Amino acid sequence: MTLLGDPVLHTPCEPVTDFGPRLARLIEDMFATMYAAEGVGLAANQIGVASRVFVYDCPDDEDVRHLGHIVNPRLVEADGVTVRGAEGCLSLPGLEAGTERFDRAVVEGVDLLGAPVRVEGTGFFARCLQHECDHLDGTVYTDRLTGWRRAKALRAARRAKWAARA
Repeated sequence: MTLLGDPVLHTPCEPVTDFGPRLARLIEDMFATMYAAEGVGLAANQIGVASRVFVYDCPDDEDVRHLGHIVNPRLVEADGVTVRGAEGCLSLPGLEAGTERFDRAVVEGVDLLGAPVRVEGTGFFARCLQHECDHLDGTVYTDRLTGWRRAKALRAARRAKWAARA
């Protein structure tokens, strides 16, 4: 798992062009990694692969389970009420911060075979979709924080057991 500070987390990922067995293995590995870390979403760059792919197994606010993957995703709609909620990340284990996100999100892309996919989410699932799209654009949720929330989150990250020691 790549951790905050790794350059791959702050570099936009490349579009997937090869829809062969390597992509299927990558998606399988991503699900295994996400489940092992007890997460609800995982972007490819979180395991050091700079490709535009993410997986998810995430409930919405009505506890409906959403399970899948999206290759070359684009956040095409993000609207509704803006909600500040606790947000964590597998690349910042054990840390959370109140992060503003829209309450509705729509992501379009393709599946591992190249077939079109459109996923719409509300509530917590919308937060997940926006979070994973951010990862693929080289943005970590702490980049969205401002003021004391940002300072507090980055201070906690520097002090975390997993933080790189210079």
